[in-house]
Amino acid sequence: MIYSRIAGTGRYLPDRILTNADLEKIVDTSDEWIISRTGIEQRHAANEDEFTSDLCVNAARNAMESAAVSPSDIDMLFVGTTTPDLIFPNIATIIQHKLGIPALPCYAIEAACSGFVYALSSADKFIRCGEAKKILVIGAEIITRLVDWEDRNTCVLFGDGAGAVILEASSNPGVLSTHLGADGQYQKLLYYPVGASTNLAAAGTADASIMMSGNDVFKVAVRTLSEVAKEALNTNKLSLEDLDWFIPHQANLRIIQAAAKKLNMPMEKVIQTVQIHGNTSAASIPMAFDVGVRDGRIKRGQLVLFDAFGGGFTWGAVLLRY
Repeated sequence: MIYSRIAGTGRYLPDRILTNADLEKIVDTSDEWIISRTGIEQRHAANEDEFTSDLCVNAARNAMESAAVSPSDIDMLFVGTTTPDLIFPNIATIIQHKLGIPALPCYAIEAACSGFVYALSSADKFIRCGEAKKILVIGAEIITRLVDWEDRNTCVLFGDGAGAVILEASSNPGVLSTHLGADGQYQKLLYYPVGASTNLAAAGTADASIMMSGNDVFKVAVRTLSEVAKEALNTNKLSLEDLDWFIPHQANLRIIQAAAKKLNMPMEKVIQTVQIHGNTSAASIPMAFDVGVRDGRIKRGQLVLFDAFGGGFTWGAVLLRY
């Protein structure tokens, strides 16, 4: 039986940091207001000459070093992002070229904040069926370029970054199961109003920014995160007590706390990076995972649950033994 396991992790954050004090100078807000509603203290923002592929390349190199693999060892590349460098070519091909990886299948997956979980689930299937032995999986965003910096309800939430893992074939179970879902009826609660075939003329104008109905998103997110987490555990005949670490999408601290409470999950078992990263969409889970691995909290053999929710709405969970 072939399984997949995570062999290495990496992350990358742009050098530029925007604190709440910085935002006080450009929008009608305050450090107290932001922290009380989101828990966010700071976020990173890409420089003008940085692109999403650049963040991906740096995170990927860190993951490859962690797993002790070279570019020639990689069989496939998956990237989850809503902010690719270009409409085409596929951002994964850009990353492949920048990393010096030989020609291989390159996938770009757009599932908003669930992008990394969708990508990891897809990569797991390719390894399980024997079509690949080592896959680079990345979640990344430069989402600060999609926000309206005069809208204090959204601009304070988001940050940029990239997280990556090397998924490899193993005779021992690593990824135990993956669970994906989506429901397009909620699209107007959280969306970006510009696309290649829709309203493209609005790009770069005041009409092009993230649109969000915060209270409605909160309710559906908390319910869905808890439901898909229970689905993953029940499928594997495991309980919440068996879980060592819970890594939800780092949207804001209130959603994380509410989801943990609904699951009766103690916050001591929840990896939290939203305070210092903000909401980095598809990058949030792999970056939080890398933080936990590198600071020594997450250890080999421990049971970890990734739990994602994003615009669409999309959602997904990955239960794994690290």
